[in-house]
Amino acid sequence: MNRSMTIIGAGLAGLTLARVLHVHGIPSTIYEAEASPMARTQGGQLDIHDFNGQVALEDCRLVDEFRSIINMGAEAMRFLSPDGEVVGELPDDGELSNPEVLRGELRRILIDSLPDGTIHWGRKVDSIDATGGGAYRIAFTDGSTVETDVLVGADGAWSRVRTFLSGATPEYLGTVWVETFLHDVDKRHRRSAELVGRGAMLAMEPGRGIFGHREANDVIHTYVVLKKPLDWVHSTDFSNREQALTGIATELGDGWAPELLELVTSGETTPVARPIWGLPLGHTWDRAPGVMLIGDAAHLTPPDGDGANWALYDGAQLGKAVAASPDDIESAFSDFAAEMLPRSAASTQEGYQSFEQTFGYNAPENLRNMMDRVTTDGHRRR
Repeated sequence: MNRSMTIIGAGLAGLTLARVLHVHGIPSTIYEAEASPMARTQGGQLDIHDFNGQVALEDCRLVDEFRSIINMGAEAMRFLSPDGEVVGELPDDGELSNPEVLRGELRRILIDSLPDGTIHWGRKVDSIDATGGGAYRIAFTDGSTVETDVLVGADGAWSRVRTFLSGATPEYLGTVWVETFLHDVDKRHRRSAELVGRGAMLAMEPGRGIFGHREANDVIHTYVVLKKPLDWVHSTDFSNREQALTGIATELGDGWAPELLELVTSGETTPVARPIWGLPLGHTWDRAPGVMLIGDAAHLTPPDGDGANWALYDGAQLGKAVAASPDDIESAFSDFAAEMLPRSAASTQEGYQSFEQTFGYNAPENLRNMMDRVTTDGHRRR
């Protein structure tokens, strides 16, 4: 391949693609809308699965770097009913089948693995146009443009590359996650630390719940899950931290144990509302020569523990396909799409089902069923 691949988006999918291409001696250039790697926080902790995410990191030749950022002991899970009763627990088995790492740290090791100058920061895409002969002009909001004949959209939920290929847009799924953090929890929030344990704690009832995640650096990341219309998000003032957190706890309704509500009301950061979006099941697009989508740009699903893993896997698989046919990009893209599209359709359907089972209208009975399945077949994936 004598020309550089243009990648839009420096998330996990785009960075993994660039890294695998680099391993195989193929140049690429990433254009990222954010001004710098530190422009915003990168989300919470991820469990990286042994059948997709870890496979991708092996292809990146970053296994040692990955192991250095694992939050040991964080694979444990605990399920509670709203009154604080323990429904079941999954201890950390020490096998590291789904080790936990901070998304920001994972992104950092991928960024650090790329040659200087690979990523162009502060380049938000304004438009993409075909110029004829299989070439495309990308215009950025800063007035600059680039032309390319090999373009990969790894630009997430609101992908501009997907807009160029497809009319599909994300749909609001009726659920919002509101998040806040507790810091220095072993000293300052001991009751919360004991409640959550070393890993994840989930307490649900129909349409609402509290999810506590013990992260590295003595932090608990708290999510309140609520079935709410999108207008509720837009009309709620989250800027007054204490008032907002008290109001969010009230939205959970009656019957919640005080120690669970304390995870919310004691939050030390201004709450952030994250509406959950997804692409339609079976989403696909018409192929354009030299253009491909990966990660959330291709198959955005509600959070079920697999999205980041499939983003990593997409990037690695596409990188390997290009490395196997560097002089025939169309064949490489077609081979990748033939594997990715049915895989993503199946994982998207599973993601929707898992999300609804965990956070929908049959909780917490579904949590008890999940515990029964784990006890029976040892299935720890989430």
